[in-house]
Amino acid sequence: MLNNNLWAPWRIEYLKSLGKEEENKAEDAPWIKKCFLCEYWNNPDQDRESLVLWRTDRCMVLFNRFPYTGGHLLIAPRDHVPDLSALDEGTMLEMMLLCRDAQSVLDQVSHPQGYNVGINIGRCSGAGLPDHVHLHLVPRWEGDTNFMSNIGNARVISQSIEELYDQLTEISKKLNLPIINR
Repeated sequence: MLNNNLWAPWRIEYLKSLGKEEENKAEDAPWIKKCFLCEYWNNPDQDRESLVLWRTDRCMVLFNRFPYTGGHLLIAPRDHVPDLSALDEGTMLEMMLLCRDAQSVLDQVSHPQGYNVGINIGRCSGAGLPDHVHLHLVPRWEGDTNFMSNIGNARVISQSIEELYDQLTEISKKLNLPIINR
């Protein structure tokens, strides 16, 4: 008999957080809902625990805790804004430069065969955090969308985020990345 249960207990943290914005107001700015990206930005001493890979003056690159594939990275501006129209050109450029550099590091470590790059703007587009725009860099491999996603509604990610974080950090240092020209 086929067992139709596939356990993914790491998802519960995310699922419990949905719809709780009103309960989690930021203490220093009550008009801004609590935002994990802003929390991470304000706590650089916790970058390892937060899985923040890189920081610049305007942006940060971090691992998605609820990844589509291994190495799914987020590139977020410092500013808590809902869409691209609220960003200055320098920040938008820096987000793309960081995307380029993150792709280079992932190429060295994971050897993806392709990438998806996207920005979900607004909740109906799939944005889990609609008030703080961010870019997704998703490495892809042939066959990574297989029966597990289609039948089991689950994804198989073959490497821990922490192990990959360490590898990307090491390669970043060797390649002197990110490269942000100002």
